Amino acid sequence: MPAVYYLPDFSMSGGLLSYGPDQRLGPQLAYYVDRILKGAVPAELPVQEPTQFKLVINLKTAKVLGLTVPTSLLARADEVIE
Repeated sequence: MPAVYYLPDFSMSGGLLSYGPDQRLGPQLAYYVDRILKGAVPAELPVQEPTQFKLVINLKTAKVLGLTVPTSLLARADEVIE
């Protein structure tokens, strides 16, 4: 069954496509952990939303499913697995 995931690893492992926030969250996570360990109240820390998203399309899976991916979608993809 085709599915859409937000982690690029799923597309690389055979999922049809993934779309979601870029997963470089390490620095932000470290900042929040540091602040909390130093006594900050988690509810008072600012909320950060992702600013970059990544689209990965697996053409191998699309072919197996008999799907044709539009070229306009392929042009927007950050990575295409052939």
